[in-house]
Amino acid sequence: MSRRHPIIAVTGSSGAGTSTVKAAVGHIFDRVGATPVFVEGDSFHRYDRKEMKAALAKTKKERSNLSHFGPEGNLFDKQLELFRSYGETGTGMIRRYIHNEEEAALYGHKPGTFSPWEQIPPDTDLLFYEGLHGGVIDGDIDIAGEVDLLIGVAPTINLEWIQKIQRDTSERGYKTKDVMDTIYRRMHDYMHYILPQFEHTHINFQRIPLVDTSNPFMVRNIPTPDQSLVLIHFLDPRPSVEYKLNLRGLIEGSSITGFNTLVIPGGKMMYAMELILTERILDLMKKRGHLEA
Repeated sequence: MSRRHPIIAVTGSSGAGTSTVKAAVGHIFDRVGATPVFVEGDSFHRYDRKEMKAALAKTKKERSNLSHFGPEGNLFDKQLELFRSYGETGTGMIRRYIHNEEEAALYGHKPGTFSPWEQIPPDTDLLFYEGLHGGVIDGDIDIAGEVDLLIGVAPTINLEWIQKIQRDTSERGYKTKDVMDTIYRRMHDYMHYILPQFEHTHINFQRIPLVDTSNPFMVRNIPTPDQSLVLIHFLDPRPSVEYKLNLRGLIEGSSITGFNTLVIPGGKMMYAMELILTERILDLMKKRGHLEA
């Protein structure tokens, strides 16, 4: 775990909603005057889009497993190398995965490819990772152990699939059947490399829909925040009774449902994230000497 150079990671499956945490944390960084380096988990995929398509065709013939959820599809060693390097020196090597034409115009590389590896500038305050493997552990690879604040995003499984289907069909041009096939193909790696990360997170946010999502492949619209609740589970450090009562008073409509659990209206999710995470990020900054205690 870093000392002078904090690492914050938000981890969750594809379609879980980790981008919501990224937006909330971005607001916090702006308010406290922190200069972060943002790292996307996609940048550690082993293959670009064309290579992945060829690799999937090969594994299908061989009846072997390959997905972006598991080690065969990723460079866990490179991610661990970055986290260790940043924690010790405040720098390291990063690249970007180019998702679409908008990013292609911004970074000068074709969609579905990677930008070249480049050095992180030496003047950042912390590293913020968003992706699939912010807390993955695989043999000698212990990425969770390098993270100062690990945030999990884990909506109910059907809602997670609904969000993925909607994103991949509307934004990335996939057919529903293609997304269904991807979900099925990834299931082994989902169980072995995504779910275990939530044993190591410091805090989890889980969105729970209040509308029928019993068949996620038939749902046409993602449930709105007002059609949802958000369960917040504090794993480490465990909050005091006074802390939870204070949060309940600050977040209208919230309730305490367990010793380490708070449930809030879905529309309050962004507010709650900023309220809870601001204190933790400020604490990291002070401990690392970036702010006056």
